[in-house]
Parts: sequence; structure tokens; C-alpha cells
Amino acid sequence: MTNVRMPRTGRLLVVGWVLIAALRGWSASTPDFREDFSKLPTGKLPDTFLVLDGQFAVREEASDRFVELPGAPLETFGVMFGPARKENWGAKARIQGTGQGRRFPVFGLSLNGVAGYRLQVAPAKKALELLKGDEVRATSPMTWESGMWTVLRVQIRKAASGGWVVEGKAWKDGSPEPASWMVTWNETEEPVNGRAAVWGKPFSGTPLRFDDFEVRVGME
Repeated sequence: MTNVRMPRTGRLLVVGWVLIAALRGWSASTPDFREDFSKLPTGKLPDTFLVLDGQFAVREEASDRFVELPGAPLETFGVMFGPARKENWGAKARIQGTGQGRRFPVFGLSLNGVAGYRLQVAPAKKALELLKGDEVRATSPMTWESGMWTVLRVQIRKAASGGWVVEGKAWKDGSPEPASWMVTWNETEEPVNGRAAVWGKPFSGTPLRFDDFEVRVGME
């Protein structure tokens, strides 16, 4: 059988298109998973979600449905969603919490399983944190408003120079999405395959609410 070699220009074009497809932006990609809970019945979460711990349930208020975590006990709780992936992907969610006096909740959104990469809002520290497992890897100042919905977005991408880059941002719902990533960390160890998750620590003793979950392949 005769091997037919593609001209170098053609090969470069093919490689270029492959890279473009792999690195397509968040807004241009089709969600691998999306759930706004508007069509789910209230009560227990369906089996497509994996509740790690906590009494997460679908609730309704003023014709709006969301997932709610009770304000007690004061532990760390999480629920996984969407497909499992390793790199070149991201997740997005909206989360609402309230403070009580000097007590504030902590909440976040993560990738790559339980020991993966968590973007976390820490109102008591006035900070947005990026963690690997339970260790803080990067932090940025952030002003959080009690009772307002906060949008979180996190992604992990394979770096052209080697390794991986984990990036996150958070902003008040209804405000423009920040153009730049607020926290960034360079990972040298190969990530594990895992699902996205939302996390809540209701330290203020009031419920946390979660909505508009998205998982996408594609980066910025």
C-alpha cells in the first residue's frame, strides 16, 4: 500500500483546526451538563447527583427552584454533578448565602473530584480562594454581599509549556463577568479524573442555596 503524505501546509492547517476545537471558548462550547432545577420536583435530589454529605434538597420560593442546604449542622457538605473529566474543562454555578452578625458562610465550586480544585468564597476573610484539596494555593481580595447570589466559575487547562493551569473567578449575579481570572495556580502534578461539585459550610446558621449548574469542555 502506498503512503500518501499530506503537504506540510495542509498538516499545519489540520493541527490548527484541532487546537481551535480543543480550546474553544466557554461561550462557544455546548454544555456537557446544565441544570437550573426549574423542571425538577421539590424534595430529594435525583440520582444523577452524588450527595457527599448534607441534606441537600430541591426547594421553591416565589416560583424559583434551587438546591438548598440547611443552616445546621455546621460542617462542610458537598454534592457532585455532571460528567467526570481531567483537563480542558470548567464548571459554573450560582450560590447564595447570608451572614448573621460576625458569622459568615463559606461556599465553593470544584473540579476533578473530592481532592481536586476548589474555588471558594470566604466572606470572613474578604477573599476568594483557590484550593487543592484542603490547601489554599492562591487567594484574591473579594467583597461579598450577604443575601446576594454570587456566580462562581472555575476551569483547568493543559498548558502549552507543560503542566496545567487552574483559574477561577466570582462575581455578583447580574453584574458583568470579570474579564480576567481572579485567582490562578500552576499545577505540576497530573490531575485525576473527577466530577464537578458545589460545597457549603453554613457557619452563619442560615441555609445556602445553589442554582444554575453548568459543565463545559472549553476554556478562555
